[in-house]
Amino acid sequence: MNQPSSDRRGLHLALGFATTVVMWAIGYVAMMRPGVVAGEILFGAMFVALFLGGLIAGRLTPISSRADGARAGIKIGLVSATVNLLVVGSLFGRDTGSDLWVQLAIWVGGLYAASLICAAIGGAVGGGVSRWQSKFPATALFGAITASTIFLLLVTGGLVTGLEAGLAVPDWPNSFGHNMLLYPISQMKGGVYYEHAHRLYGMLVGLSAITLLTLVARFESGRLVRTLAVIGFLMVCVQGLMGGLRVTGHITLSQDAVNLAPSVPLAVAHGVFGQMVFATFCLIAILCGRRWKGDFVPLDGAASKGRVLSAALVVILLMQLISGAMYRHYQIPVLDGPPTYPKWAMHLHLTWAAVALISTLMVGMRAMSIPKFLRPIPQLGHGILMLVGIQVAFGIGALVLVITRKTAEIPISEVVFTSLHQSTGALLLATSVMIAAWWRRLTVSALSASSVLPASKVAQA
Repeated sequence: MNQPSSDRRGLHLALGFATTVVMWAIGYVAMMRPGVVAGEILFGAMFVALFLGGLIAGRLTPISSRADGARAGIKIGLVSATVNLLVVGSLFGRDTGSDLWVQLAIWVGGLYAASLICAAIGGAVGGGVSRWQSKFPATALFGAITASTIFLLLVTGGLVTGLEAGLAVPDWPNSFGHNMLLYPISQMKGGVYYEHAHRLYGMLVGLSAITLLTLVARFESGRLVRTLAVIGFLMVCVQGLMGGLRVTGHITLSQDAVNLAPSVPLAVAHGVFGQMVFATFCLIAILCGRRWKGDFVPLDGAASKGRVLSAALVVILLMQLISGAMYRHYQIPVLDGPPTYPKWAMHLHLTWAAVALISTLMVGMRAMSIPKFLRPIPQLGHGILMLVGIQVAFGIGALVLVITRKTAEIPISEVVFTSLHQSTGALLLATSVMIAAWWRRLTVSALSASSVLPASKVAQA
């Protein structure tokens, strides 16, 4: 069955953004200066991402046609190049002379040409092979992509905290007096790179949230999802504002330390609220999905008790994230040595970790006990059990590395484990929110269940 043209346009928009997100992730690693050979490989991988984006678009065309596939690929390349304009300005310094507009034309023209050609070739290849059927509405797909973009923002934020680079760029919304989008790439070194790249990812998240809000307003009629899309967009705005005020303390363009008052409480709030934003957009993605809108098999009264437990788990995990953020941000710098971490925050985080672990196991096992035909609760239950095991392992590793460090230099192993621990915590919170949402969606009284299912099915549920 062919997709409506409006849905295909939304699909191309989503795939274009997805391609760009992959390119940004590759570029982020490339800018870490992994070496000449690795850098060249990563640079080539960005062109491969464009090719694959076009390939997927080509395979999703209604009929097998290389020409149609190429046209679909061109749309992917056009979207990707347009979004990538966010970073073109960083290729120029202040002193480019009279050649500024010539250089700008060359870079922008090259960006569009390379993007269109690579994606069009991929689309032509995809258009000539077997068809794929899109299983997701454009809004659901774009919601998932926006959530993925936010997750990458959380990862980069975790690296900023782990490397203690949160104040490497002293001003906001400018960067060392530059417009944020025009800060020269040649000056992005050390902690400045990690902090500034995190800000650029924030710009990408903002653009993604605006686009998703537009798609939801255009294609979704449900009051809940439309309201949640507005709330999600506002949350992104608040998150960005908190991130900026965490650096400056108040609205100012000054770079002078005398006029700045970095805020640790805002750093904690910024870190925790970012994970709440991620969970919100994961929820938007499932609300836009066909499964959520379709017919469903309800749970009986006994199984519905998990609704309360799953909702409680969301609160418990959120409290655990707050305690972890306080432990990381309320450190006390020490001259020529590792920072001192507050013992009260460590004990709070470890104690609450036990509560979070037990609660997660209870919800996960209860979810897995539900018959598999009542998807997706059993699958999410399996996923959250896997995540909590990984989270515990990362947490132990991070704690050992943090408390055994003896020097001011931050070991890469510590940065890796603390960042992975934080990122897995975000995935746990998002998964718990999705479980709670689905449990509420599928919960009805036993009497209502008996009117939908045969008695044997109700008993199984």
